[in-house]
Formats: sequence, C-alpha cells, structure tokens
Amino acid sequence: SLRGSVVSFPGGDVPEDAEFVQATALVSQPALYSMELINQHPVGPAMLHPSETATKGPGWAAVLEPGVKRALLVGMGIQILQQFAGINGVMYYTPQILEQAGVEVLLSNLGIGSDSASFIISALTNFLMLPSIGVAMWFMDLSGRRALLLSTIPVLTVSLVILVVANVVDLGTIAHAVMSTLCVVLYFCCFVMGYGPVPNILCAEIFPTRVRGLCIAICSLVYWICDVIVTYTLPVLLSSIGLAGVFGIYAVVCVISWVFVFLRVPETKGMPLEVITEFFAVGAKKPAAT
Repeated sequence: SLRGSVVSFPGGDVPEDAEFVQATALVSQPALYSMELINQHPVGPAMLHPSETATKGPGWAAVLEPGVKRALLVGMGIQILQQFAGINGVMYYTPQILEQAGVEVLLSNLGIGSDSASFIISALTNFLMLPSIGVAMWFMDLSGRRALLLSTIPVLTVSLVILVVANVVDLGTIAHAVMSTLCVVLYFCCFVMGYGPVPNILCAEIFPTRVRGLCIAICSLVYWICDVIVTYTLPVLLSSIGLAGVFGIYAVVCVISWVFVFLRVPETKGMPLEVITEFFAVGAKKPAAT
C-alpha cells in the first residue's frame, strides 16, 4: 500500500501524528536499516538497548535481592522435596520393589515367573500414568498449581504409609502383593498429576524476567543433584533399613512437602508476573521489618 511503502523507506515523509501509519508499516521496515533505526530512535524503559544486553553478564547481584532470593529458595525447596519424595528411586527400582513385595503370586496362575510378573506390572503402572498426565493438564488451569499440590501430596503420603504397613504387618502373601501393587500404582499416578509437573511450572513463573534464566538453571542443578543422591542411595537404604524404612522416609518427606507448599508456595494460576514478584518482595521485607 502507499502508506506502507512510504514508511518502509527511511526518510519517508509521514506526519508525526500518524502513529497508526507507522505501526501498520513497522513489519515492513527493511532489515538493511535496522541498526540505523535503533541508533536514531530512543530506546524506551521497557526494553534494553542491544549494546547493553551484549555486555551484561548473568545477574548474580540481582539473585541476592530479598524478593528474588526468597523466590529462589522456594524454587530450590520444591525441587529438593520433589526428589526426596522418592519418585525417581521408586521408578528406577519398581521391578525389584514389586518382586520383594511378592507380586509374582498375582500372576502365578498364568505361569508367569517372578521377574516377568514384576516387569509386566511395572509396565502397566507406566501405562496408567499417561491418562493421569492428561488429567493433570486439565486440572492445572482449572484448580491451580498450588491447589493441585495440596490435594495430591496427601494421597502420596497415604499410599506410602500403607506400603509401610504392608511391609511391617503380616497380611498374608496375596494381600501384601495386592496392597503393594495398588499403592505403587496410586503413588505414580498421583505424582505425575501434581508433584511431577508443577515444580517445573512454578520455577518458570515465579522469577523476574531479568534473572529467570539464571534462577531456573540453579533450580535445575539442584534437581539433578538430588536425583543422583536419591537414585544411588536407594539400594543402600533397601539393604540397610528395608523397604518399609525407605517408604517411611519418603512419607515423612511428603508431609514436610505439604507443609512447605501450604506455607511458602503461592498460587500462580492467572497471576501476572508483576504480582508474583511483588508477593515475594513483600514477604521478604516483613521479617526484616519485624
């Protein structure tokens, strides 16, 4: 169009008040003149000049600000508690755990051995996790991240406590196998509904834009360190305190997780970043004021 052609070329005679003309033709500005346009027009406060972004490094000083530090502690805390709730350890060693629970008696009539029965039930458990992920996607924006955590973590705790009881009290071989299998399935399904995806979503939503990349990287580092610790300590714990002791530790961590979420984690569903940032900033100022 004539308007687009006029504004697309530098030096085009366009009235200053014709802002709609410039906005319409903005996408038509030739890439050849991009640096010329940047140098001619002042950069507003909502954006940084490219020369500044090229020389600035990671905002380590900004991470130490009270509000950012409080948000970072929440992000790291939720990642640590997620891992020490035992998900990766239980997932990696599900066949061995089910075999120790005597799950082979459930499929013995079909002529399936102990190892095969454990792998079959483990595969069935992973298959049932898929619809649970779909349910989590629906509830994530319906009830909220915090509400989803507060409603699923108690189920994790109950399933782990039942696993402890099943391994401590003599309930019979079949009852032990059935309870262990159902609780493991329930644990996995509820975990992928809440504690699985929500921590990563929270870490992507609670940090200010200027330090978001750095804070998420720190939370990811904490996540993988805890993952390695949980994975490689599980065989040692199984041989020292047994399956009941391991599940007992995970149950205690789940209780701590619920308290942590209730006291420290805000609801971020539908909240602007400015509101979330102000929440952590105000919360960090209150202890200092007292």
